[in-house]
Amino acid sequence: MRRPPSRNCRGAPESLALLKVEPTAADCHPHGMDADAREYLAIQRFYGQRRARRSGVLYLQHIDEGLWVLRALGATEQAQRAYCLHPLVQEDDERTAAWTQALAMNADLSLPPVDGVSEDPRILALALDYRETANAALSHRPDLKTPEDIALSKEPEVNDMLRADKVQNYKDFIRYHRGRHPRSAELEHYFQLWLARLDVTPGQVTRWHAALDRLT
Repeated sequence: MRRPPSRNCRGAPESLALLKVEPTAADCHPHGMDADAREYLAIQRFYGQRRARRSGVLYLQHIDEGLWVLRALGATEQAQRAYCLHPLVQEDDERTAAWTQALAMNADLSLPPVDGVSEDPRILALALDYRETANAALSHRPDLKTPEDIALSKEPEVNDMLRADKVQNYKDFIRYHRGRHPRSAELEHYFQLWLARLDVTPGQVTRWHAALDRLT
């Protein structure tokens, strides 16, 4: 079943918002979450000026563009903040275990191991849920054949985070890797499975990619 037309933070249908509003760099920070948000500052510190090896694109651009998509989706502020944190736990088993334990013990989030990257335990929980859901369906999984092979999160906010991630990553794949990466065909299939499972339509992909291209 398809979701109803998504809405942006102002309540307008996302398609109208994207057509009427020329995206700018400032649009990457949705209403209610500015560049001073502690989660955004945390990912800025984590990434610094590091760039992707193949494309040369700043890793932080993935966050900025993903936040733009979340805004177009009308995602909650907590989803936007959690999206900023997901790279901190995506491939870090030790940090994941430490954050999970801190949440279970109702620990002071201003102290290690969380170190104040967020003061909201739900935001940390969403980032951890994102890791679990995304990592369960990576591109090298041999039995990933159909959209139904992907298990989504029970949290709508996590699924919005996944939509933002896959839309942004697919844009970079098309621009820098399609037809050139040794696993190009496999990765194309992977993105199509995820986008279908997340109910992201080809029309949305086209509109959002065009809008993101105007950001850079």
